Amino acid sequence: MSDAMDTSSKEGQGSSPRRLGAAFLGLLGNHIELFGIELQEQKARTLRLLLFAGFALIFGLLLIVGLSGLLIVTLWDTPYRVPAMIGLCLFYAIAAAYCALRLRAAVNDESSPFSATLEELARDREHLLP
Repeated sequence: MSDAMDTSSKEGQGSSPRRLGAAFLGLLGNHIELFGIELQEQKARTLRLLLFAGFALIFGLLLIVGLSGLLIVTLWDTPYRVPAMIGLCLFYAIAAAYCALRLRAAVNDESSPFSATLEELARDREHLLP
């Protein structure tokens, strides 16, 4: 009779660490899968942003060159051609400085790209720790 109790208590003790290990591996697998999904989403988002930023830059530069040329050609026979060129250069310098400051602020203000994974890990830590 005591042999039957010893066997059943050993089986219960042995299966508990197994269940805990299986649960841990399942939890770890879910977190790795979530991380992979977020990584793919972040990669696609970054590629899309770079593509549109490149096109916007190209078309914006073409527009600036065209409008600048039009302004200079229009004012070429007037005494205002030199002040117009200086004005354009000042405008471009101010615009470049503004864009550089905004870019710097955007780079420094970026949130974590894997926030959902970090939140899930924090929730699991709260549930596991007493």
